[in-house]
Amino acid sequence: MTATLEERPAAPENAGGKPAIDKAEGWRRRGPLLPALIFTIIVTQIPFILTLYYSLQSWNLVRPGSQEFVWFSNYGDVFADSQFRTVALNTVIMTLGSVLIAVVLGLLLALLLNRQFAGRGIVRTLLITPFLITPVAAALLWKTVLLDPTLGLINFVLTPFGGSGTEWISQFPLASVMAALIWQWTPFMMLLLLAGLQSMPTDQLEAARVDGASAWSTFRELTLPHLRRFIELGVVLGTIYLVNIFDQVYMMTQGGPGVASANLPFYIYQRAFLGFDIGQSAAMGVVVVILTLIAANFALRLIFRSFSGEQEAA
Repeated sequence: MTATLEERPAAPENAGGKPAIDKAEGWRRRGPLLPALIFTIIVTQIPFILTLYYSLQSWNLVRPGSQEFVWFSNYGDVFADSQFRTVALNTVIMTLGSVLIAVVLGLLLALLLNRQFAGRGIVRTLLITPFLITPVAAALLWKTVLLDPTLGLINFVLTPFGGSGTEWISQFPLASVMAALIWQWTPFMMLLLLAGLQSMPTDQLEAARVDGASAWSTFRELTLPHLRRFIELGVVLGTIYLVNIFDQVYMMTQGGPGVASANLPFYIYQRAFLGFDIGQSAAMGVVVVILTLIAANFALRLIFRSFSGEQEAA
């Protein structure tokens, strides 16, 4: 007696050669994500649409009845505003300068912590501590404990060298804010790069030592290329966060003197909640969002290209 086996039809394949998923199965997979997606749309996209709506109006809260559509006139005023251009330049300097310096310092500290020495765990914990402090507390710490012209520790240390009484925040406002940001973000870069160092294959380093390569050659030819994707990731994450900082600028300098230390989020806050100009502040917010999306998209493409390139090489 022979049994006849019916052949089941093969699952249809899509253009990539993978089995196609029917609509019911697709919805079953996406269903658990719908509440999070709806919540994200409510708290991000709806406010952005309202911001677009307000950016097309001339509306100042101190002038009742002034609300009227001016369409794209606010955007022209934004790009014609010299203070906006100054603040945009401050934002670029503050963000990129803080991120790049934090990456360099984090790399040096990661190379140090990657070695075996007594008390390494204690040193690592102490170096991580600045990143755990809230931004407002860190800003107040730098403003009152470190940079105060009378009681600050920095002037106290510089007194034997003739550096006492320096008004750091008023004379160097942008550098003061950047110092606080670098101090707080260096531990993050250090942890990220330390993870990259500890994931590096040891056989390559041992082979380089056997071949007689110097420490600098080993770092330049092996360690640095391996850390490239970690450095790129740290730069992107740090830039995305620091471009939106508000706490340090507000607590340390209030954007002054003038707009010497103001960044775009603080300047938009000034125009909206101190100048009560809803239309122009909304237009500034839209411009900042668009520029940030363009920069973030470019940076993420570089990172994904780096990761895909390493996967293909592997």
